[in-house]
Amino acid sequence: MVQFTVYSNDTVVGYSELENGDAPMGVTFGAFKPSDKYNIIRHECLTNHLNQSVLKLSVRTETGLVIPCAGVSILDYSAEADSELIEVNVLGIPYPIYSELFPEHVASYDQQSH
Repeated sequence: MVQFTVYSNDTVVGYSELENGDAPMGVTFGAFKPSDKYNIIRHECLTNHLNQSVLKLSVRTETGLVIPCAGVSILDYSAEADSELIEVNVLGIPYPIYSELFPEHVASYDQQSH
């Protein structure tokens, strides 16, 4: 599976396979695996799920391409009920870039609609 790198400004804060998606909405999301630098932004990700624009989050492909999108967020629920759940969401990825990067999400959607 392809691994994507999550940045806050120019700092690598974690990784995700972005294994889930909603193709018609241009959305992808997946489990977030924090890097050792995640602690710099962790408090904001734990307490602010509404607007994380101050973190200047971006996601890059394995080749270093920044995925164009409307926004990126990290939803950290790890403080709740001994959970390890941290999720990254990438919203509003335009076509055809979405279909090029996430053909499996498009194929899954196509199968559902038939």
